[in-house]
Amino acid sequence: MEGQETKNFIEQIIDKDIAEGRTVRVVTRFPPEPNGYLHIGHAKSILLNYGLAKEYGGRFNLRFDDTNPMKEKAEFVHSIEADVRWLGADFGNREFFASDYFDQMYEAAVKLIRKGKAFVCDLSADEIREYRGTLTEPGRNSPWRDRSIDENLQLFTEMRDGKYPDGSKVLRAKIDMASPNINMRDPIIYRIARMTHHNTGDKWCIYPMYDFAHPIEDAIEGVTHSICTLEFEDHRPLYEWVVTELEYPHPPKQIEFAKLYLTNVVTGKRYIKKLVENGIVDGWDDPRLVTIASLRRRGFTPESIKMFMELSGVSKSQSSSDYAMLEYCIREDLKMKKNRMMAVLDPVKLVIDNYPEGQTEMLPVPNNQENPELGERMVPFGRELWIERSDFMAEPAHKYFRLYPGNEVRLMSAYFVRCTGYEADDDGTVRVVHCTYDPETKSGSGFTARKVKGTIHWVAAATAKQVTVRLYENLVNEELGVYNEDGEVTLNPNSLTTLTDCYVEPALADAKPYESFQFLRAGYFCVDAKDSRPGEPVFNRIVGMKSSYRPDAKK
Repeated sequence: MEGQETKNFIEQIIDKDIAEGRTVRVVTRFPPEPNGYLHIGHAKSILLNYGLAKEYGGRFNLRFDDTNPMKEKAEFVHSIEADVRWLGADFGNREFFASDYFDQMYEAAVKLIRKGKAFVCDLSADEIREYRGTLTEPGRNSPWRDRSIDENLQLFTEMRDGKYPDGSKVLRAKIDMASPNINMRDPIIYRIARMTHHNTGDKWCIYPMYDFAHPIEDAIEGVTHSICTLEFEDHRPLYEWVVTELEYPHPPKQIEFAKLYLTNVVTGKRYIKKLVENGIVDGWDDPRLVTIASLRRRGFTPESIKMFMELSGVSKSQSSSDYAMLEYCIREDLKMKKNRMMAVLDPVKLVIDNYPEGQTEMLPVPNNQENPELGERMVPFGRELWIERSDFMAEPAHKYFRLYPGNEVRLMSAYFVRCTGYEADDDGTVRVVHCTYDPETKSGSGFTARKVKGTIHWVAAATAKQVTVRLYENLVNEELGVYNEDGEVTLNPNSLTTLTDCYVEPALADAKPYESFQFLRAGYFCVDAKDSRPGEPVFNRIVGMKSSYRPDAKK
């Protein structure tokens, strides 16, 4: 069919299933376990599953695989719901929980027992491991494998009713202890665990194992294509065994794809949890992390993440994507959408000695020079300004075109100014730069009598808003790798720089959480949603202006 060559391998499988009549309406799902916050890798799964359902006019479900109450919290449920919605994956009213099906899973286990396909085993966890065998040696049958169906039914009922202590018995599928796939060697499908569940409370003291529960959930919901990452490839025979033995009329098909790996970032939940507990980051949404909540707080957009996923592609082969590619995507998304504002992060005072004292004039400034449709705003200008410290040098370097004694530059959207001198402390730190301005050179006046090579931005001191700005580097020390020999994260001591003496134009004082802007020459910034207060915005740098990623380079 036309365009087939551009489709990924999953789309090709779905096309074939539809053509052969196996699939009428595509149903996909995203099935997280609510035991932590989602990260950038989960975004790929969300967008892939939702994108396929949308492409084929099907349905997309959000389902929480909450079969392990020891690690699960309602907090994580709510954070996952927010992340999926933020990414634009519309699950409508199709939010489900594995725990919604616990009764059906129990009945499914009973059905397997009645078919002679499951048995209650009294081996300890260590003994089960010992009996399981190795990759090169087959396993051995449990001494309890040949219990009668009636005995197994009675024991399983007593397990459910709380007669036995935790860990004393398990229910195992009866498959093949000599299978070359260790997952098929009579896997555990139920265990005793007295834990309060966030959804079912204390109703159950036995809980299904993930590999048993997951295919049942998919089958109950009518999922047609159960799309998961490659580590589940070896689990597929068990998935298929479960749906076949339970005789579901339209069994779902499991398809595996390669995970998204991002270089030099921390995604493991136990590592992030430790960083949070040790106060190294300020929560699961710290902007230095790559949880979806962190990316949202830092200022990334759903559109930028979608673009990143498209560039990363869908395949069966493992590969890594560079963080620089993610940064490229957010720049591409924001550059035409956002106002380009003036902000001075490392300020030094500039005094225009021949400008009238006490005078303020409002100057028109384009909101985005590349996108005239965004219009312009009026910005106050006066005798005293803040400029970047790097825009003045007492002794200029070679090819330095900004301010130095005797040199003339343009103040962006304002006037030409010529440096006449400066004031410095005893240690040489410049405190004030002095200059004069030429009224005839006002921007928009059509002045062409002379040109200057340098243009610098500024903020009028009298009306400037002092704000806090955070500059981020990678949380990880990239030269040492993500983890050290002890398995601890190698931390970059410069991952966060907080600047409190920054000045921005007054329009930014009322910026709201999650609003983002380009600060001219400094990068793209977003108002922090956690630490900002009305009239007191804190700005997180999303990304700098320069990119090391080239979209035409091979991934």
